[in-house]
Amino acid sequence: MRSARHLAIFIIMAKVLVVEDDADTGATIKDLLVLESHTVEVVADGVEANNRLQQYDYDLVVLDWELPDTTGVDILKDYRSNRGKTPVLMLTGRSDFADKETGLDTGADDYLTKPFHPREFAARVRALLRRPQVMQSETVEAAGISLDGRTKRVTLSGKDLELRPKEFALLEFLMRHPNETFSADILLKRIWSSESEATESTVYSFMSLLRKKLSEEGLPEVIRTVYGRGYRFEAGGDAAGF
Repeated sequence: MRSARHLAIFIIMAKVLVVEDDADTGATIKDLLVLESHTVEVVADGVEANNRLQQYDYDLVVLDWELPDTTGVDILKDYRSNRGKTPVLMLTGRSDFADKETGLDTGADDYLTKPFHPREFAARVRALLRRPQVMQSETVEAAGISLDGRTKRVTLSGKDLELRPKEFALLEFLMRHPNETFSADILLKRIWSSESEATESTVYSFMSLLRKKLSEEGLPEVIRTVYGRGYRFEAGGDAAGF
C-alpha cells in the first residue's frame, strides 16, 4: 500500500492576479501568496485588471469588490462573459447575504469578508486551486528525475540537483506537461510575472542553464528544442505522478 505521503495532493505553483486598491491589504495578500511559492501580481484599479485578464492567463484571481473606478462584480461579469474560467475569490467588506449572493451569482467561486484571518485566506486559496485542472501529485518522476513540489527538492538518479527558483519552475512546468511543446512566449507568461522585465531571451538563458545542469549530471537530453515551436520535456513511458 502506498503511504499517505505519496497519496498527498499539493497545488502546483500558481500565477495569481490580485485586484485590490488598498495598498496595505494588497501587500499582505501578496506576502501570503508568495509564502506559498506563487507568482503574484497586484493591481489597484479596474482598467488595469481588465487589461491583465485580457492579455495573460492566471490560475487564480483575488478580486476586491470596491475599486476606485468600478466594482469587482462588473469586472467579473465582463470576464465571465468573455469565457474566462479562472477561479475567482471575491473580497469585500460587505457581510450582507444578498451581497454574497450577488457575487456568487455573477461568477465568483468563493467569497471572503474583510477583515479575514490569514490562515482562512490561505485555506480558501488552496481549496480553489485544488480544482481538477490544477490538482497535482506531490512528487513527479520521469527520466531519472524526481521533483518534489512541496520541498522544492530535485534529485537526479538519487543525487540532489541544485536549481535556482526559476530553473525549478521551468523544470516543474515542463515535467507536469510531458511531451507537450511550449513556446518561449508561453513559458515567459506562465513562469514570470507580467510585471517583470524578463523577455523571451531570459527564457532562452534560463533554459540553457537548466539543460546544462541536467547534462552535466549525465542525463540524456530530455528537454528538446522543437524548432520554430519551443521546448518539450520528453518523458517517454516512465513518467509518474502527473
